Amino acid sequence: MKYISTRGEAPPVSFTETLIAGLAPDGGLYLPESYPEFGHGAIADFAGQSYADVAQAIVAPFVAGEIEPPILRGMIDAAYASFRHPAVAPLVQIDANLFALELFHGRTLAFKDIAMQLLARLIDHVLQARGQRATIVGATSGDTGAAAIEAFRGLAQVDVFILYPHGRVSEVQRRQMTTVEGDNIHAIALEGTFDDAQACIKALFNHANLREELKLSGVNSINWVRILAQTVYYFTSAVALGGPNRKISYVVPTGNFGDIFAGWIAKRMGLPIERLVIATNSNDILARALASGAYGVTGVHATQSPSMDIQVSSNFERLLFEAHGRNAGALRTLMARLRQSGGFTIEPAPLKAIRAEFDAFSVNETETTQEIARAWREAGYLADPHTAVGINAARRAQAQNGKTPLVVLGTAHPAKFPDAIALATGQRPPLPAHLAGLFDKKEHFTILPNDQKEIERFIRARAGQASRRAAS
Repeated sequence: MKYISTRGEAPPVSFTETLIAGLAPDGGLYLPESYPEFGHGAIADFAGQSYADVAQAIVAPFVAGEIEPPILRGMIDAAYASFRHPAVAPLVQIDANLFALELFHGRTLAFKDIAMQLLARLIDHVLQARGQRATIVGATSGDTGAAAIEAFRGLAQVDVFILYPHGRVSEVQRRQMTTVEGDNIHAIALEGTFDDAQACIKALFNHANLREELKLSGVNSINWVRILAQTVYYFTSAVALGGPNRKISYVVPTGNFGDIFAGWIAKRMGLPIERLVIATNSNDILARALASGAYGVTGVHATQSPSMDIQVSSNFERLLFEAHGRNAGALRTLMARLRQSGGFTIEPAPLKAIRAEFDAFSVNETETTQEIARAWREAGYLADPHTAVGINAARRAQAQNGKTPLVVLGTAHPAKFPDAIALATGQRPPLPAHLAGLFDKKEHFTILPNDQKEIERFIRARAGQASRRAAS
């Protein structure tokens, strides 16, 4: 299977090239040339299978023989062996026809672990086979960074540089990044927003000489393999609720659009998903875009759900590409308008195509706090602020059509946001045992200005340091 860029000006590449590159050299995002389809019987057969069994079945067609099946299965088994729940992603009913899909049972208590644990093993496997090193770079609004650091720490073939917005993540999120010991780990507190950090990462990849010099590789959801790994839990949860014999709808708290786009991919592959509901906080660019067709960047507002404090949703580019019939020229025009004027208007035909599958709701801070309190009061369920945004959006979607089961993606453990939980419920959820002592550990991070040249100098100076020290 080959992978193409949404911008259409880069040659098709293999799975392993897509994996290592992350971002296409023309600035676009990779997608497969076609999607494998699973029939009704194949999906029904997932019932009763383990999470790893389903992951093997879903991922294997995209690898297309580039990694031997037993080796791929070994990496899948290893990726999910450390999860604290045997189902990896269990379902919990929180109201009539309303369920939470808990994706936070990994090491860093966020859904990013599910994809990142597999991504790290795949990248390390390919680099070792090639005898190469890579410089892993990523931007995080809170959870991606911790998941990447946990997944890649100590791996011999990589150096990891994670940028996060200084003062705009929770203390638990920050400490999960800054207290990890490892010569190959570098946490950078950027004086700016997540959008600034994300723009910086894209600029690094667009700097051709630097990209080649440092062998840059991306772990944000711009990396196709992140999206691929996230499609698996749509299949496992749908089957647990009676799929494919009944349709399921999903509500996804989203900022960068990767997690919900994984649901769209699952639907393309044959999973009978009725609706995909975008749940945003007050940084509501996606809800505004679906309502009016106008995708316009405004200022980023700090909220109690910081992983969604995003304006430029990178993976929306992938959906726009598909909604425009994979017309790369049309996509390039939209992206040029976004760069030049901070926005664009989606034409009626692609907007109609998007609205045919997606709904969107924006949830403000008061509503988020009230939803945390309600879920605890009525169901005894502690939902982190991001999941609460999803639950509130789900209740509104349910009012429009209450017959289809609604699954809210539970994106983070409530203990990552104890202040928000305590404010709403009076409960202060403790960290799991494996994170005991997190607040006693020494932090290691560097504060840098939002200056592209300064960031490039910092990365250049430190990339490969760990390997040089080991060699000496």
